Amino acid sequence: MYTAHGKSDKNHLLQEHAPLVKRLAHQMKAKLPHSVEVDDLVQAGMIGLLDAVNRYEDNHGAQFETYAVQRIRGAMLDELRSSDWLPRSIRQNMRKIEEAMQKLQQRLGRPPLETEVAKQLKMSLAEYQDLLNDSGGHQLVYYEDFHESEDSEHFLDRYCTDQSDDPLQSLMNLGFRQAVIAAIEALPEREKILMGLYYEQEMNLKEIGAVMNVSESRVSQLHSQAVARLRTFLRERAWTGLA
Repeated sequence: MYTAHGKSDKNHLLQEHAPLVKRLAHQMKAKLPHSVEVDDLVQAGMIGLLDAVNRYEDNHGAQFETYAVQRIRGAMLDELRSSDWLPRSIRQNMRKIEEAMQKLQQRLGRPPLETEVAKQLKMSLAEYQDLLNDSGGHQLVYYEDFHESEDSEHFLDRYCTDQSDDPLQSLMNLGFRQAVIAAIEALPEREKILMGLYYEQEMNLKEIGAVMNVSESRVSQLHSQAVARLRTFLRERAWTGLA
């Protein structure tokens, strides 16, 4: 049972950190497809905040906000996974792109051009770029990447030395971070700049388009293509043991 003072403290924490939930929701929404509603993220985040309030103790070893951010983001990710926000068909299409890139990379010894990937997929360049546009929201890492697939062990399993059930903890694995850094360095210069603006400077697609003097749609295409290259690079490194 909580004391009246304890309930007051918890209510105060909820009210004080409600704006944090909205801020995190909008940050996450900026990197997701248009089909994802920010209100759904806020609702899930508030559940995460409530969970943080109920679980947190003064001797927890961390500031409440630091702890709350983890619980809020975790709740939002759970909501995205349960809603299956990225259709299976899009993931299948991106897997085809990754496989085409891998074959070309091995044959050419360099990152393939867009026209080369399109030809490998037996598509026109316009069709390939439309496919990239449709794949907005494609990510470097998915939750299911930490589990065995139906046909074989996933490449991320090779990077994760932490055998716990916490995929976020697995992402802290030094080998994986180093591999991601190497993968970004291997990107074509234009895509490397884009990824820096997007993830380090936290610019949105419109802002990046202004900097790079291209349309927002073109930025979306290049981002999807860069993510596919990164996943291809990581898969290749994992299987060859170079990471």
